[in-house]
Amino acid sequence: MHVLPLSEFRAHASAMLDLVERGETVRIMRHGRPVADLVPVQPEGQDGVESLPSWKRPFEPVKLPPGVLLSQAVLDERDEAPW
Repeated sequence: MHVLPLSEFRAHASAMLDLVERGETVRIMRHGRPVADLVPVQPEGQDGVESLPSWKRPFEPVKLPPGVLLSQAVLDERDEAPW
């Protein structure tokens, strides 16, 4: 990992991007504190879904039986949860 101050990154941005392109990580510091990490792009899965965070992945909607209220289903699930 290459660590450099922001002023040096500004002066050598193109060279730093070349390092990242080759698989290196570059950490940019401002006033002695890390503010950003430049990391290589991770290859996506076959359909791109595997690389998404879990909260962005598609999901199947919940189907409730007829006559069951959503609010009651949520309360029932809370009661059944092990935590």
